[in-house]
Amino acid sequence: MSKNFYSLGLMSGTSGDGVDASLISSDGDTNYNVEINKYFEYENNFSQKIHSLKDKINTVNDLEAYSSELKALEKELTIFHSKVVMDIIKCAKKKIDFVGFHGQTMFHDPSKKISKQIGDGKLLSQLTQTTVVYNFRQNDIQNGGEGAPLAPIFHKALVKQNKIKLPVCILNIGGISNVTIVEDYEQNNFKSRDLGPGNCLIDAWVRKNKKGKFDKDGAYAAMGKTNDLMLNQALDNFDNRPDKNRLSFDTKDFDINFLRGVSFEDGAATLTDLSGIIIGGGLFSLLGEKRNESFKVLVSGGGRKNKSLIQIIKSRTPQKLTIEPIDDFGVDGDYVESQAFAYLAIRRFLELPISFPDTTGCKSPTTGGEVVKNF
Repeated sequence: MSKNFYSLGLMSGTSGDGVDASLISSDGDTNYNVEINKYFEYENNFSQKIHSLKDKINTVNDLEAYSSELKALEKELTIFHSKVVMDIIKCAKKKIDFVGFHGQTMFHDPSKKISKQIGDGKLLSQLTQTTVVYNFRQNDIQNGGEGAPLAPIFHKALVKQNKIKLPVCILNIGGISNVTIVEDYEQNNFKSRDLGPGNCLIDAWVRKNKKGKFDKDGAYAAMGKTNDLMLNQALDNFDNRPDKNRLSFDTKDFDINFLRGVSFEDGAATLTDLSGIIIGGGLFSLLGEKRNESFKVLVSGGGRKNKSLIQIIKSRTPQKLTIEPIDDFGVDGDYVESQAFAYLAIRRFLELPISFPDTTGCKSPTTGGEVVKNF
């Protein structure tokens, strides 16, 4: 019988508003059990600091130009994560074998073989006296992959553990949207890719207009009217992008600058339409000939709560696709990504692959992550 490990996954997503923390017990293969899920919100000024610095980093050269600011932010971010770890240790009352530390993505450009997450694994290990796995993407990139998406192998375990009927799609709508198609419990022959923007454009518009951090339930979009001219131009730009075969995106690949002279609500409606049409179209394309079969699409991430966005996605996908929140199948949709990095940390320790040719484009199944024990 395979040994189960206790692993804590920490995910600070593209929204930059806090840390999702999930403690699981798992053998890194087919068995896993969720022990704790908990969210730790950043203070507003820290969240703003993340977005402000990320907005300045648009090229590889910017990483060097802002290296001192990145280093300072990395230390602050790591200390925050250390407090999260200590809180979970206190709640769990058991020894944690690994911490899967994703960090905060500041720049992602697979064409230049760079994916920069800030987060000091050595410092986190020292502060928490735990073994930390971090820098998950680099090995995949060095093996010809794009470094993302990395959650698909966990999606397969999740589907099997919860006895979800196959075939099934897992659609995660975070800042970026990504999808995994699982057709077989045993073989690693699933397909996955990023589709495009998830919440990132809508969130950026809400923040720019100082209306909060996100469009709760899609209420702002529901009050607005889509600007068809601007929407069609943005869709043309996306459809005619030069790198149509890429499997992963960064929030920097999209912006809201094309919106000019529109009301706040109309802007929210236009961006929601844009994101929903891209997600729906991406699903349609990835399914290929299988699009006429009965598929369940289980939605995780914050975007599943945006009723306006989900409505647009449904309108752009075949009727045989049933789109439902993953919560209806006993899985908390807010913590799929944090559970994934807890699971990936175990796989890294066991030297099992975390990325595959059909997920990131790597040459062969590849493990990833640096393991550090700094105490």
